[in-house]
Amino acid sequence: MIEYYLLKITHKDLLLKYLLLLITPFILLANLRYESNHTNELKILESFDIEASFLNDPIMNEVKNNRISIAKSQQFFSAMNNAYIFIPAIKSILNENNIPQEFLYLAMAESNFKTKAYSSKKASGLWQFMPLTGKHYNLKIDDYVDERRDLIKATIAASQYLSELHERFGKWYLAAIAYNCGGGRLSKAIEEAGSDKLSVLLDEDKKYIPRESRHYIRKIVALSLIGNDEQLMLKSEYEHLLNRANAYSIATVSLSSGESLKRVAKILNMPLEDLKKLNRHLKYDFVPPYAKKYDVYIPYIKLAEFKQNYFEAPIKNIYQVHIVSNGDNLSYIGQLYGVSYKMIMDFNNLKNSRLKLKQKLIIPSHNQAKMKKLHKKSHYIVKRGDSLGSIALAHKVSVKNIKSYNHINGSMIKIGDKLKLYE
Repeated sequence: MIEYYLLKITHKDLLLKYLLLLITPFILLANLRYESNHTNELKILESFDIEASFLNDPIMNEVKNNRISIAKSQQFFSAMNNAYIFIPAIKSILNENNIPQEFLYLAMAESNFKTKAYSSKKASGLWQFMPLTGKHYNLKIDDYVDERRDLIKATIAASQYLSELHERFGKWYLAAIAYNCGGGRLSKAIEEAGSDKLSVLLDEDKKYIPRESRHYIRKIVALSLIGNDEQLMLKSEYEHLLNRANAYSIATVSLSSGESLKRVAKILNMPLEDLKKLNRHLKYDFVPPYAKKYDVYIPYIKLAEFKQNYFEAPIKNIYQVHIVSNGDNLSYIGQLYGVSYKMIMDFNNLKNSRLKLKQKLIIPSHNQAKMKKLHKKSHYIVKRGDSLGSIALAHKVSVKNIKSYNHINGSMIKIGDKLKLYE
């Protein structure tokens, strides 16, 4: 009986030892993964100049956990996947300007990587520039282009802006907050708080910075933590995103005045819509008529094909945008640009000749020299006997555009006034 009991104990011990031998590697591996991920998280915080204790911030973790649940429903990774082709270009520009790579997720927080993103406050593009800020950083905005939606130029502008904010405030998390609420608002908050520590500025009772900004920095950090979580990606169907740094990118090519994206897409044997996605800064399917050369973007893998097959064909049409104003009709507009009213109808898919105020019409002109002349003189000095209508007719522009460019509400102009005719 005693021998049977000892034998039973021995079998149990052997079974336990065997089970321990089986599960120990998994425990060690899980621990290594935790340590590796924790180290990675600390590096991310360090890139923002944020202390390690921020990993325990309950609101940030709530945002993170909420985003992870969204990621499981594919929204997070879907946004990353849609930006797959241009993320390397953005990261490269950030790196060239000594901006931490994690600021990629500031763009995600701003626009969810949608190049056409447009806010109710008139902010636009990946980095959500307001018109005045965009123009301050040399982003062109006119009837033909909105370079706030330009993947490359807008990222360069955002890098310059962030560098200036970092130089002013000394810490990257402060630059991110200032990007959201403005440098003046942040300076006032730091002065009021008597500190620029993140834990102080995020005080939910004192509310030194706006609620949106308190959430904003937490959101960027949370997105960075999720986007750099390899284990999370490996569990998803978007494992390929781990290799995005070396996979795809975009190339810049210069096209001549009036060149059509449709023709370029055909030469590259790629869908027109895919080419448009890389060139949301173009408001229409053509290069601006005033530009001798203008940059557009193509997939890098198509660059060799472009160099081999692209040639500058004689441009059949140069395009102009006309904004309909009071008194306009198709016949008058046709005379203005030297084309038939039927061509205008066909080109704009108009079913009848009725026009609406502020309606935009694309006008094809066969006379390239005439179009260049049209944009040569940008200002006009009002003389005796001039009216807005006579000036518009003489210079082949619309009354609407002259009033818009010169902030004229009525129709009154004075002798000696300097009027801007073209953007």
